[in-house]
Amino acid sequence: MAIGQLEGHRKLSAKIAAILQEVRSSNATHRRKLKEILALRLSSPAEFCAAFCEALVPLFNFQRRNSSSERTIKFVSSFACSSSDKDDSGDEFLENFLRFLLLAATAANKTARFRACQIVSEAHDMEVSSELWDEVIECMKIRAGDKIPTVRTFAIRSLARFANDSENRDILELFLEKLPLEQNGDVRKILVLSLPPSSETLSMIIDCTLDVNESARKAAYCVLASKFPLQSLSIKLRATILQRGLAERSAAVAKECFRMMKDEWHEKCCNGDPIELLKFLDVETYESVGETVMSTLLKAGLVKLQDGQTLREFIAPGGDSAEEGGNCSHSIELMDAEVAVFWRVVCRHLNIEAHKKGSDAAMTMGTESTVYAEEASHNNDLLDRILPASVSDYVELVNAHIVAGANYRFVSRQLLLLGTMLDFSDVSNRKVASVFLQDLLHKALDHELDESGNEVIIGDGFNLGGEKNWAAAVAELCKKVHAAAGEFEEVVLNVVEELAQPCRERTADWKKWLHCLAVVGLLLENTTSFRHMQGNAIDPTEILHSLLLPGAKHSNLDVQRASVRCLGLFGLLERKPNEDIGKQLRCSFVKGPSTVSIMAAKALLDLAIWHGPDEMDKVMNCNLSSDIHDDEVSSTLFEFGEGHEDSNFELLDLLCVGLEHDWDDLEEIEDHQSIQDVLGEGLAKILLLSNKFPGSHTSKHHLILAKLIRLYFSSDNEEFQRLKQCLSVFFEHYPSLSINHKKCLAKAFMPVMRSLWPGINGNAAGSTMMVSNMRKIAVQASRFMLQMIQAPLLAKDSTSTEENKSENPSVETCLSLDLESEEEGLAVRIAVEVASFDAKKTAAEKSYVAALCKILVLLQFRVSEQGVIKLMRRILSRASAVVAAEKDLTKELRHMAEHLKAIDRNPDEQLSSEQASQILEKLELTFNLEKDDSTEAAPTPAPQSIRPRPTRRRARAHKDSSSNDEGSPTSVVPNTPVIGTRSQRASKTAAMSKMAAKTTVKIDEYGSEDDEDEALAEVTSEDDSDASV
Repeated sequence: MAIGQLEGHRKLSAKIAAILQEVRSSNATHRRKLKEILALRLSSPAEFCAAFCEALVPLFNFQRRNSSSERTIKFVSSFACSSSDKDDSGDEFLENFLRFLLLAATAANKTARFRACQIVSEAHDMEVSSELWDEVIECMKIRAGDKIPTVRTFAIRSLARFANDSENRDILELFLEKLPLEQNGDVRKILVLSLPPSSETLSMIIDCTLDVNESARKAAYCVLASKFPLQSLSIKLRATILQRGLAERSAAVAKECFRMMKDEWHEKCCNGDPIELLKFLDVETYESVGETVMSTLLKAGLVKLQDGQTLREFIAPGGDSAEEGGNCSHSIELMDAEVAVFWRVVCRHLNIEAHKKGSDAAMTMGTESTVYAEEASHNNDLLDRILPASVSDYVELVNAHIVAGANYRFVSRQLLLLGTMLDFSDVSNRKVASVFLQDLLHKALDHELDESGNEVIIGDGFNLGGEKNWAAAVAELCKKVHAAAGEFEEVVLNVVEELAQPCRERTADWKKWLHCLAVVGLLLENTTSFRHMQGNAIDPTEILHSLLLPGAKHSNLDVQRASVRCLGLFGLLERKPNEDIGKQLRCSFVKGPSTVSIMAAKALLDLAIWHGPDEMDKVMNCNLSSDIHDDEVSSTLFEFGEGHEDSNFELLDLLCVGLEHDWDDLEEIEDHQSIQDVLGEGLAKILLLSNKFPGSHTSKHHLILAKLIRLYFSSDNEEFQRLKQCLSVFFEHYPSLSINHKKCLAKAFMPVMRSLWPGINGNAAGSTMMVSNMRKIAVQASRFMLQMIQAPLLAKDSTSTEENKSENPSVETCLSLDLESEEEGLAVRIAVEVASFDAKKTAAEKSYVAALCKILVLLQFRVSEQGVIKLMRRILSRASAVVAAEKDLTKELRHMAEHLKAIDRNPDEQLSSEQASQILEKLELTFNLEKDDSTEAAPTPAPQSIRPRPTRRRARAHKDSSSNDEGSPTSVVPNTPVIGTRSQRASKTAAMSKMAAKTTVKIDEYGSEDDEDEALAEVTSEDDSDASV
């Protein structure tokens, strides 16, 4: 009977396996085979589940995910969800099958877990008891933390359909917990797709638009499109989503964001109206986003202009002006901000396309050229129909919006930019536009009264109109109207001469000063040379001495700030630095208030980068012998805000002192930058461009770099996030650009470590926790600098280095051309630093030396650097003696010494004093190699007891001491070369016999044990000699 049942079970399992084999080939067979397997289940309900599970075992052992296995999984899931109305065997089978899957999901085999979770994730409509589903959920929650990414992926897919249920709040919390911690990109993608729409998941999904994985970013935009309507998002979130998505570096992600914007936002929510879409984005706040959206829609051909839809519809012929005080001959209808942005971008797009097609027509011939010419003509005709009929109408339109007040200031600026697409070739048109521009340039800055009744300028105070974008729009239109060479400068200088008259006569108030300086700043920003300014109403020299220098000394702080800004712009136009400008900028930086100091710092940095720090100091007659020859720049040379100035103080020294100055009362400027941000970014630019500034200042670049590294790793600079982000980009590129940068980095290593380590070099310490944190930061900085030194050079600089080596074939000598920039030079610096300490050290010194040694053993030596290797072996013996009490460090240094001895081609040959001094002099190091250099044995790690011990115990102690001496790295180089060789066993026997012969051991605390040291040195020398054979 049992044999018959076994045979029936085997046949049933074979039939199921045959069906599963057939469904692998095509999905078309699934419906027919589903009926067959249902019939088998009805014919043998009791034995079917066991046979079915047995037939699935090969699938659970098949790891690859190909099309055939995926078809089988799909068929199994469909069968598990199907039911038959003839009996209730399906329910029993389904419960048994689910328990089989739960068992497989907890198996040790990763493929079995993966297949079980995959089948559960595909089976959506299983009708089982709630208790069994609870078991499935708990199992999948455990599998969501599996170490295999594919198992986690399908476990999360299995849980996704329960995340919307309020009763399963723990599933949503699990997803939110796993998403920021997940390392695999595909798993993060599934997590994002599984998140339900809610306020707490929205921020997490938007954060995923910045994910490093392309599929995760694409999934984030897919979820935003399908689960979050446009109205449910705030204006800031809408702008953030579009700003990131439309500028996406991945074409697939950008396409997904565009699909979301086009299908869900533009078509469904806005009915295909781009102006309506712009209203959802608040273009006055997010102008760049609105401009990008319009440009994208225009390129995709989704903007369709209706008949009669032009700018002329806002200019009604005849009638009185709609605005009081207006003298126009048309009735002007004021437009909204979204409409203004729409027409500006549309007109710009048509103008660009017309020029592009015209250029293509000129570059081609025949029919192709005709087609391009027709397209260009069509775009030009369409642009002419959109723009106002005449320049007079345009001026009336802009004036109406200017008169309308501050609420239409944004629209007025858009219309000013629109004017650059008009034709001003006609003399009458230029005359009308010139009168309009004269009014704009003569228009005083707006002001209001504060709570105390004082007049306050509206805007930034140094740009025309109080806004940088407004001044740029006026300048663009002015250069378009006055396009002839020197005409723009002539027109603006005439206005400057009129405005400067009361300033030179000292009858102007601070508002007139600011207005005049705003026009001067507009001119200096948009001219290219003083050559175009010569021979006009007012000379550049007169502007400098009658406006800018007196304005920098004005009693009003806003006038000082605007004058300092213009001084910086003026200095950039000069071929050589100006002494008067340099003195005034230094004075404003040191003595001025915070708002003036930060503007002076930006001007000084711009001039230093443009002319070079050496040129700036030569003009100031500075003593170019730097005050920075030590590891630190003294910040006590003078005090900021004092009533004196030191013109002999070099520019970089001045900026470095300012970087470390305490600017407590400093306010942020309009770009949300602090004085440390400005100085840090400027000094980083100077270091990055150091090859363009050859001179005396290069000798202090490593100290500036050390300051930036300390500032980057300082624990109290969380408020300088902008500077930290800038420095992170700087450090990423700096070491790879030039070999000189690597030299500078290697020289900066030790100053950074000395300044960061607590309790060293006069550094303050603190509590135990504070000291621990400071040490962690210093270690992190050391590893960061090591990574930068090990970063490869760019191809251009590395090629030049190889050419220098080929021209100087003495590569095998002890002095390498690139020693200062390579790891060998840094290793010598660290070893000298370690060897400079005494054997007795404080706790801070011990930890400092230990940290240096851990970096030292990570450095690699090239076999070609034989001289440095020999020198390093000598210094390493001294360094090993300093850390002899640390067994772990001693062991690591011993391995390093063995490696150096192995790559030394002549280990018995000593490095001459001249060669050693040459290497140390090249590295700018001072180290006495002759001091105690005759002793190679390291001191005993622990002092021996003075009290004599029994012979047996003393022999054991001597044995341990011998073992320690054998592992000491200081015994790598013997005092005298050993000619004869013995076996290792014989050497140990001889050493033990010599040590056992001593009956007592006396330790002289004030002297040296010559006899014992000689014995230990002889033992270790013989052992090393034997090991080298």
